[in-house]
Amino acid sequence: MIRDFEGYGRNPPDARWPGGARLALNFVINHEEGGERSVPDGDPQSENALTEGSTGLPKGRDLAAESMFQYGSRVGFWRLHGLFARSGLPCTIYAVAQCLQRTPQAAAAIREAGWDVVGHGLRWDSHADMDEATERHALTEATRIIEDTTGHRPQGWYCRYAPSLNTRRILMELGYSYDSDAYDDELPYWNHEHGRPHLVIPYTLVNNDVRFQRAAITTGDDFHTYIMGAIEMALSEPGSRMLTVGLHNRIIGHPARAIGLKRILDAVKTMPEIWVCRRLDIARHWMENHAP
Repeated sequence: MIRDFEGYGRNPPDARWPGGARLALNFVINHEEGGERSVPDGDPQSENALTEGSTGLPKGRDLAAESMFQYGSRVGFWRLHGLFARSGLPCTIYAVAQCLQRTPQAAAAIREAGWDVVGHGLRWDSHADMDEATERHALTEATRIIEDTTGHRPQGWYCRYAPSLNTRRILMELGYSYDSDAYDDELPYWNHEHGRPHLVIPYTLVNNDVRFQRAAITTGDDFHTYIMGAIEMALSEPGSRMLTVGLHNRIIGHPARAIGLKRILDAVKTMPEIWVCRRLDIARHWMENHAP
């Protein structure tokens, strides 16, 4: 994988977002609960990343961490579903396939809402150190399960944190239209490393509720101020931008945090200079208006 330190440089393209919008704003809900490392699923210890508890891995089964993940699928998802439904704004789901299998009501709600689904793993595993055969199996099975549970084959993919050196090539072979396994830009771009152009729509760990888990922000007011500040800055600059907001059922789904998200949704739906859209909408727009 070749590193590119310049990107668009001083000449970023005019995105030409629909309706003359200057900012494409995409909310992403990470639907991971039920796909994490778990002793009942044969793992040696429980997963506790992005929970309210310890950051160290305990030996064996961590019932507290299991319960915190279950809060995400039992309560958090439905709170976020309600917020977006009442706002009339769309969002994108980063879906772990095993999670969709274990939450059929959520899978049905995602399908009924018309939200697009981006593949996020067969399980909530790291792809960075997978061998090619293991990763190909995981990507193929995840694609099949997501299509079976939601009725639509995913067009985009995002690994847990980082891909392997093989991920993008395998995704292209499986027919994926784009991936979000990058954090290096504020506009989509075309990658040409594997013989034909492949669209990359960068994700973010900055405009993301994981900052609650790192104590960078602590209240719903903090989250509202932080995200609205990013929006204000993007709109104050010339040209056009894309901004993603990453959400997790088990993090932002708690009431004191979700109120900040509600205030953000209430604000952006009144701002004509913002196109609130699905990730698939961004991909289609870029393919139609910025072909390689």
